[in-house]
Amino acid sequence: MVRVRFAPSPTGPLHIGGVRTALYNYLFARKHGGTMLLRIEDTDQNRYVPGAENYILESLQWLGIEIDEGQSVGGPHAPYRQSERKEMYRQYAEQLIADGKAYYAFDTADEIEAMRQRLEAAGADAAQYNAITRLQMNNSLTISATETQQRLANGTPYVIRIKIDPKEEIRFKDIVRDWVVVHASTLDDKVLLKSDGMPTYHLANIVDDHLMEISHVIRGEEWLPSAPLHVLMYQYFGWNAPQFAHLPLLLKPEGNGKLSKRDADLGGFPIFPLLWQDPATGAVARSFREDGYLPEATINFLAFLGWNPGTEQELFSMSELIEAFSLERIHKAGARFDIQKAKWFNQQYLKAKTDEELALSLTGPPVRSWVLNKHTDNPKPMTHDSRLTTHDLPKICRLMKDRVTFPQEILSDAPFLFEAPTAYEEAVVTSKWNADATKTIGAYAADLEIYEGDFLAESVKAIFTATTERLGIKTGKVLQALRLAVTGAGHGPDLMLTMEILGKNEVISRLKKALESLPVA
Repeated sequence: MVRVRFAPSPTGPLHIGGVRTALYNYLFARKHGGTMLLRIEDTDQNRYVPGAENYILESLQWLGIEIDEGQSVGGPHAPYRQSERKEMYRQYAEQLIADGKAYYAFDTADEIEAMRQRLEAAGADAAQYNAITRLQMNNSLTISATETQQRLANGTPYVIRIKIDPKEEIRFKDIVRDWVVVHASTLDDKVLLKSDGMPTYHLANIVDDHLMEISHVIRGEEWLPSAPLHVLMYQYFGWNAPQFAHLPLLLKPEGNGKLSKRDADLGGFPIFPLLWQDPATGAVARSFREDGYLPEATINFLAFLGWNPGTEQELFSMSELIEAFSLERIHKAGARFDIQKAKWFNQQYLKAKTDEELALSLTGPPVRSWVLNKHTDNPKPMTHDSRLTTHDLPKICRLMKDRVTFPQEILSDAPFLFEAPTAYEEAVVTSKWNADATKTIGAYAADLEIYEGDFLAESVKAIFTATTERLGIKTGKVLQALRLAVTGAGHGPDLMLTMEILGKNEVISRLKKALESLPVA
């Protein structure tokens, strides 16, 4: 039975690399009919950030990554927040001590720093607390059992460290990277239980993965150096280790180095799923959702950051991703974070939405405030009697969706829908605003005034064609001038649909204003 877990730490906003990890776990679980588990790893209380856990939950919900078991939904292995499992970890650390696989260390911070300085002065490659240096330190391996028990009874601060046997060779097969072989002499005696009684990541995640019956650990490449220690700990406990898959790093857009928030700030693109305001500084970090990326486009983009289906297909629904996904097709090399590709995905998904679906998105994040400011929920008279309301939004979406990347641009890129032009594109005035244009537009305004049918794109086009035929003027010669009069520009989206949205009175008003304002070239 496949059981995977996403185990983030609530130390700030969820990085997009973490989202990809959650996605790959989810796809793998769904592909194999398994269980997706969410565990909050908050053992480092010094780095805990209020609001971060809720941020993680909301991010997964927005993206459609469903949690089957764990924090927020419960399950047979509750609690799923590690800080609430604190007392349980101690028994496992002490079990390792009893088995001779761990020991108490009473060293003070000053003693550890002195050890590091000695090693550095001696030219050691790494200042580690290991099989050699532990023999000169203040721990239960160098003091008597009686003194150890006295110190424990007296409440002397201590940590519990794993006891690495430097003669061992650690081998495991990673699904992404094949065989990994590490000699134990390169490992140090990591702290398993801290002096405040909280476990470190190394102890807590091993114990929890075992107790929660995790079959596959799918996590970022940054944890690969810790994997040999974790495999060794499974051996020390006498447990079967899960299968490991370490995902490639997300690289800067240029491909040189790990992607960071600074890269995103400098490049003007998001690396967090949702808007985040730092509770300490008040600083706001931009996000995929608030920048206008659709959740399905974000998922599709992330899926391809380190994986490919082996086909030419690029657009995948979540169900198609589940069907196509396999850990064996994940790349070893880092994945370049190409924000332009993310925009392309967004364009494709935006175009595929119905006008009504897009209209609904315009009344929610990230563009609700923009819509409200443009009076769609609280209609306000425009230049004459024309009003734009939420009922116009599907038409506006049909008009603009093939021309934009983000939903909010449907409105921001169409200012001509909200205000009559106050200036006109000079080049078009010079080349197209002539006697034929003014004659046609004047006649067309008059024809519209007497028209009493539904003011639809088809009808306004038919009236314009009839007007030009009656005057003996080719429609193509004056069409750009008509657009100029209505929008102030010589190019733009479907003009007839634009006029339908504006309404009869507003169009007539704009035509008359252009005739009054513009000289004939």
